Amino acid sequence: MSSPRFLRGLAAASVFPLALLIAPAAFAHAHLKSQMPAADSVAAAAPKTIELHFSEGVEPAFTGISLKGPGAAAVKLGKPAVDAHDKAVLRVPVQGPMPAGSYVVDWHAVAVDGHKTKGQYSFSVK
Repeated sequence: MSSPRFLRGLAAASVFPLALLIAPAAFAHAHLKSQMPAADSVAAAAPKTIELHFSEGVEPAFTGISLKGPGAAAVKLGKPAVDAHDKAVLRVPVQGPMPAGSYVVDWHAVAVDGHKTKGQYSFSVK
């Protein structure tokens, strides 16, 4: 006959590996993997689009950027759109002028699973 203590230990031992498999999905977030223009880069010309590549798909209605240039002046942007073939790629058209200088991209994202992330990076235009 098995003791109740042994059965509890056996149950706990069988649940632990399952928890390890589920945990990564529970903590998933859309992290920024790469961007164009690249962080800390110097672009020869003003970009027509800012492109962000995330680690997972994002919700375009709740994901976007702001772009500030020399003197912290806001640059006019178009509507963010997710790539039709890859929901982890967000493109934002640049509609305002971008004279030479340093720029800061502040981004925020909501992953398809509802998790929120945000960050910023900078680049320059010659």
